[in-house]
Amino acid sequence: MNSEHGFNPAFNMATIRQAFTEAVERVRMPTPTRLRDLIRQIRAARTAAEERAVVNKECAYIRSTFREEDSVWRCRNIAKLLYIHMLGYPAHFGQLECLKLTASTRFTDKRIGYLGAMLLLDERQDVHLLITNCLKNDLNSSTQFVVGLALCTLGAIASPEMARDLASEVERLMKSPNTYIRKKATLCAFRVIRRVPELMEIFLPATRSLLSEKNHGILITGVTLITEMCENSSDTLMHFKKIVPNLVRILKSLILGGYSPEHDVSGVSDPFLQVKILRLLRILGHNDPDASEAMNDILAQVATNTETSKNVGNTILYETVLSIMDIRSEGGLRVLAVNILGRFLLNSDKNIRYVALNTLLRTVHADTSAVQRHRTTILECLKDPDVSIRRRAMELSFALINAQNIRTMTKELLLFLEKADAEFKAQCSSGMILAAERYSPNSRWHLDTQLSVLIAAGNYVRDDVVSSTIQLVSSSPVPEQTYITNRFWESLQVANHCEDKQPLLQVAVWAIGEYGDLFMYGANEDEFERPTESDLIAVYHKFLTSAQVSTTSKQYALVSLAKLSTRLQQCVEEIQALITSFGSHLNVDLQQRGVEFTQLFGSYKHLRPPLLEKMPAMQISRISSQNGESAGSFDDNSPDVIENGIEIGGSGAHPLIESNMNTMGDNTNILLDLLGSTDLTPGVSDLAMATDLSNAVHKKNTRNANNDATSNVAVSNNQDLLDLLDLDMTAPSTTSVMGVNLATDHGNVNNMMNLRGIDLNLGFGGIDTMPSSIPTNGDDLASMLGGLGAPNNAVLPMGADSLLGELNPTTTANNVTVPPQGPKLTALDKNGLLVQLVPVKGSDCMKIFMTTTNSSDNTLEQYLLKAAVQKSFELQMLPPSGSMLPPGGVITQEMRVVATSNAVLRMRLRIQYTLDGQQLVEQTEVSGFPDQQPSTE
Repeated sequence: MNSEHGFNPAFNMATIRQAFTEAVERVRMPTPTRLRDLIRQIRAARTAAEERAVVNKECAYIRSTFREEDSVWRCRNIAKLLYIHMLGYPAHFGQLECLKLTASTRFTDKRIGYLGAMLLLDERQDVHLLITNCLKNDLNSSTQFVVGLALCTLGAIASPEMARDLASEVERLMKSPNTYIRKKATLCAFRVIRRVPELMEIFLPATRSLLSEKNHGILITGVTLITEMCENSSDTLMHFKKIVPNLVRILKSLILGGYSPEHDVSGVSDPFLQVKILRLLRILGHNDPDASEAMNDILAQVATNTETSKNVGNTILYETVLSIMDIRSEGGLRVLAVNILGRFLLNSDKNIRYVALNTLLRTVHADTSAVQRHRTTILECLKDPDVSIRRRAMELSFALINAQNIRTMTKELLLFLEKADAEFKAQCSSGMILAAERYSPNSRWHLDTQLSVLIAAGNYVRDDVVSSTIQLVSSSPVPEQTYITNRFWESLQVANHCEDKQPLLQVAVWAIGEYGDLFMYGANEDEFERPTESDLIAVYHKFLTSAQVSTTSKQYALVSLAKLSTRLQQCVEEIQALITSFGSHLNVDLQQRGVEFTQLFGSYKHLRPPLLEKMPAMQISRISSQNGESAGSFDDNSPDVIENGIEIGGSGAHPLIESNMNTMGDNTNILLDLLGSTDLTPGVSDLAMATDLSNAVHKKNTRNANNDATSNVAVSNNQDLLDLLDLDMTAPSTTSVMGVNLATDHGNVNNMMNLRGIDLNLGFGGIDTMPSSIPTNGDDLASMLGGLGAPNNAVLPMGADSLLGELNPTTTANNVTVPPQGPKLTALDKNGLLVQLVPVKGSDCMKIFMTTTNSSDNTLEQYLLKAAVQKSFELQMLPPSGSMLPPGGVITQEMRVVATSNAVLRMRLRIQYTLDGQQLVEQTEVSGFPDQQPSTE
């Protein structure tokens, strides 16, 4: 009967027995370690090895439970695994278990599962794709917290594909009546737009209604979303311009509204929302006068009504200042903003002071006068113990310097420089030099400031300060040169100045060597105590034999000592002995200088006075290309440095090697004109490119001589001076650079000089320019150099024997090329300016002698001739005789044209000069030249 009703006592007893056995086994299984216990064990580990042992043991146990599909403790194991992951240990084996938890129906499991997914998954993992369907299901859940978990996870790990699949679900949830879901959906939309900006249009309709909400959570997320949209799209920015009144209304209600305990933070109503609104107003009002006008009043109210005693109020004021300075605000409002930053500088919190300095540095150029009112407070920040504040205060101080406060600011900055850390000295010294150069009231003050900077900064001075000081001294009047040289001498008498202030030593010995005659025998208006010649040589001996003096300083001192041999009236033997002692120095550069300078005391002592005479004044300015250049396009670059008339860098129209600079006069780059010539050939009518001086100097030694027809004519006229330096340089090459033949004698000699250790800027100057186009006898020169004359086919400059034997720099008549007799072609006859060309056919080229005559009553300055011919001709222009045309004056220049094919020569001339400060340009075209057979080479 019992069997008919399905009751089987044996079966039921077996089932009961099995269930009882399973329960016993479950009780016998060890309970997993709780998260808090694991944390306690890891923190108790004394060494890294003990910590790794604890983690490895726990990871092994977690893996075993995953393999056994134990769902009872999966949530606890994933929580422990996430903590292990946060410690930096691998935890990737828990990714699938996280997905299993997200599929669970229990909220606690979902919470840990989604947290694990956000930490362990990214779009590079294949598992990442499996979570999309789970997210879509949870976004449609009836429980708001489950929907919130899904939205947070989507915002954190969404890939572009996942974002496109679920964007419509997020947009739907942004319209949900539940404020919690709406806030989460808005934040998720913000993350999706940041990840995939093209999805922005989907969320635009739902975004418009967010600002009408009363809930502050939705307001702040809505403002955040709109800010992101406006930053990513200019069209969206224009679309949201109309919400400015709404933002102003919300901000006004926050300021003027009553106390709200729900949103109050230190007496300020919802500062987070205020900051977000101010940031959005700054974006909407940028370069928009209408929007700026609408928000001026509310910004003024925020700036005046916000409490500044708490950090919360300072945060709002900082955002207000940024908004005021970034929109088209009124002048009074900008002054108010700067005054707020000035109050920040007085705050005891160094973070607020740093923020104020940083903001003032960004806005100082917008309203300098308002920032100047806080100059005293800014200078006080130079004494702050915090290094970041001192750095920002220093940068802001340099930005505040002008012609009115240069003396006061320099005095304060010098005090700062003396006590500053080593990391500040280089930047501060360079900044002070630039400021003094720009705003110095007079040359005496400028020189004193340069000296003070060199003393205060010591060995941390950059090279630009040394070169700038040398340039300043060289361009100063003679009384100032005497004064500063005496000041340099006084500074060298202070103990440790030579070892601790090497840049000062370099500038000082340069000035003493350059102006030794003024220093020792010139007018002593300031009543300095002058040393005797023996004392001066003794100080040099101390420098040159000291182990603490750098090699660079000794190089300066050696050149200076060589110059003093021509400045002092006695002690020449002592100088010679000291220089000769360096002929066996261990340093190769110093040894070369010693050997080469010793030659000037022996058989070539008659060369010493003119070779070591005073350098011309160095100038720093923007210069334009000068004579001997083909016309072409103009490309203005940064300002260049001119030293002795040598252009360094490029500016103006295709910078080339120039024989005379229009800012320096005819006798500026005197040594290089002695040693070489300038050959320029514009071969095309559309005007060829050219190279700059630095390329010509540095590339010359790497190029082979071309088999050009003009190479024999342009044989080096510097061979004898190179023989003097024991250098071997055969016929110079004419290098073709992008269609322009460029003779590089200048670069070759300059490069050779550098190789031989002779610094042209330190050791030579004052030798007049001689053209290389007029042959003359060089036997006297060859005999003077002991038979090491030029080759038989060398073309030596006229007056070379006189130049190197007697070195008479006042002879200028030889600088004019005498044109031959023949038919003349008038290129230009206008306003008293007559330009005539005399073509003379030769066997290998046609020489064209240009003569420019000024028959007017005005002086024409910066005269510049540019020429261009057809592609079938090659043009070479030799240096002109000058760049200034006084009334009745004449400038001559030789050009050489080689035909490469049968064609009729036409030449286009561009003549440029300055009259009464106004630059005038004349253009003309010349034809009628004799026919020329093409070159067969």
